[in-house]
Amino acid sequence: MKIQELSVDLETYSDVDIAKCGVYKYAESDNFEILLFGVSVDGGDVVVYDLACGDTIPKEIMDALTDDTVTKWAFNASFERICISNWLKKHYPDKFKGYSIPEDPASKYLDPASWKCTMIWSAYMGLPLSLEGVGAVLKLQDQKMKEGKDLIRYFCSPCKATKVNGGRTRNLPEHAPDKWETFKTYNKRDVDVEMAIKQKLSRFPVPDFVWDEYHLDQKINDRGIMLDMAVVENAIAFDEKSKASLMVAMQNITNLDNPNSVVQMKQWLSENGIEAESLGKKDVAVMIKDTTGDVADALKLRLQLAKSSVKKYQAMQNAVCNDGRAHGMFQFYGANRSGRWAGRLIQLQNLPQNHLPDLADAREIVRTGDYDMLQLLYDDIPDTLSQLIRTAFIAKPGYKFIVSDYSAIEARVLSHLAGETWRSEVFAKGEDIYCASASQMFGVPVEKHGINSHLRQKGKIAELALGYGGSVGALKSMGALEMGLTEDELQPLVDSWRNANPNITAFWWAVDAAVKEAVTMRTTTEVGNIRFIYKSAMLFIELPSGRRLAYVKPKLGENQFGGTSVTYEGVGSTKKWERIESYGPKFVENIVQAVSRDLLCFAMRNLSHCFICGHVHDELIIECREDASVESISSVMGRTPDWMPDILIRGDGYDTKFYKKD
Repeated sequence: MKIQELSVDLETYSDVDIAKCGVYKYAESDNFEILLFGVSVDGGDVVVYDLACGDTIPKEIMDALTDDTVTKWAFNASFERICISNWLKKHYPDKFKGYSIPEDPASKYLDPASWKCTMIWSAYMGLPLSLEGVGAVLKLQDQKMKEGKDLIRYFCSPCKATKVNGGRTRNLPEHAPDKWETFKTYNKRDVDVEMAIKQKLSRFPVPDFVWDEYHLDQKINDRGIMLDMAVVENAIAFDEKSKASLMVAMQNITNLDNPNSVVQMKQWLSENGIEAESLGKKDVAVMIKDTTGDVADALKLRLQLAKSSVKKYQAMQNAVCNDGRAHGMFQFYGANRSGRWAGRLIQLQNLPQNHLPDLADAREIVRTGDYDMLQLLYDDIPDTLSQLIRTAFIAKPGYKFIVSDYSAIEARVLSHLAGETWRSEVFAKGEDIYCASASQMFGVPVEKHGINSHLRQKGKIAELALGYGGSVGALKSMGALEMGLTEDELQPLVDSWRNANPNITAFWWAVDAAVKEAVTMRTTTEVGNIRFIYKSAMLFIELPSGRRLAYVKPKLGENQFGGTSVTYEGVGSTKKWERIESYGPKFVENIVQAVSRDLLCFAMRNLSHCFICGHVHDELIIECREDASVESISSVMGRTPDWMPDILIRGDGYDTKFYKKD
């Protein structure tokens, strides 16, 4: 009888650090191997094949691994799929079957279309992203074995050579037979737990279109993005040289042994008449404004030393694979409150912006390794290297990048959902939302480089800080005081923005009331085309796309101000499972970011025939041939889905040989 479904879990060995380098580099190591292969066929008993001790996987299971009609399940399935891809190519090349066209780097891996992931299912339900965490929250009868971490450390990574272990650099089954038997039990238990998660969540299936999005995400991770390793390696060397000279310059000014030491630096500042509570970047920047001479010079040097740009270059060096590309940089559903992606390894979502007018020239100086020229032309080498981080991502030879993004996507979605028509008219005319917002707030015309232009900055910071119920604290967090606004201006700015956007303000509290009613009455409520559903101790927010956001065990409680708010269980700011407090504007933020994400997904599906190799919230990076048109890509970005046909969105794009913020 033909196999319909496999549930798989692997235990593997590699000399590559997976935490630093990712699974793609981990699995392509010459020393990579699969030790244990735990599998259940069609929901049957789990069998562990001990490959390290000579077991072989039966032919019917081998065939099922490359049969696209057989569904393969795993927790964090990308690990299993990439490991099995490399293992097949190495040991059973005749069995391996890739996908896509040969020009596509994604063709080196098994097709993700027949793989499904219980970690993604858990994330869709608002649960943790770890097998142990999900098992604990769901109170499964069988839990992940706690001995696992020690066993993985013992068998799956190189060990330090000592006299006691006879100088070996790897632990094999024969070195600890009892531990090995426990390891096999651990492998079996993981498959059992994964299957129990599927069973427990079976009442809440993930929609097929979300699985389609996951499969597209896997293709993008498989494709990867090329790195210019000359830029990366020279940047690391330049940073080291620069830091050494900056340290000498600081020592000459301060006469300190280690001017990087917070204790020593605070003492030196105290001796020079400045009592510093903190030497954080923001605090040092403020101090520089109030100081002169040696103190100001020393603080400026400290700021340069604090630039952490080299860490991104080191992450690139760690992640780059044999094909010169970084793979696996995007975690699907990494932010389970909205379903947005999270960054992994190099963290494309968190790169410094570039403002150098001669970016290409600076990049070329670093690429060719001319440190003296860089030092001659640029005062602040750490800042220059920081601005060049994006440019280390390059299109492969004969290709270019087209980078296309949505203009002000969250502001557009929020305006559309709340029915704030004056804002939608601004977007329809292609006008500047910051100027329009300032004009609406202060009742005067505002032009970017014309009349009342000084008010645009107030409009901008209000737009960025206040759309989700933010107040004075949000303005401060956005840097309002550093931009020159005074304390006295902040509350009036909040009031002006809210008065100018009454429908958005009303939308916050309509959502707040709908959530409370759904949870209290255990019913379904609606605000516009957003539905709030209470079912089986879960709150679901159904978006226009049909996708649902999930909140575990919601209930009403008293908030810190003595009012009533909704709380639910989730992974909080402490990274632990805890009860989280929320309210209308916060739910609106989740909804707006989730809808913005769904619009980007719609564009990704429409452009799936292209080589998408990266994306950041509102932006796609596409590797394409030289004759590809920016206009055609941007026009596809501007298409609207059936579920929100009248949203005003616009794709803006440019082409480039290296990634940058245009």
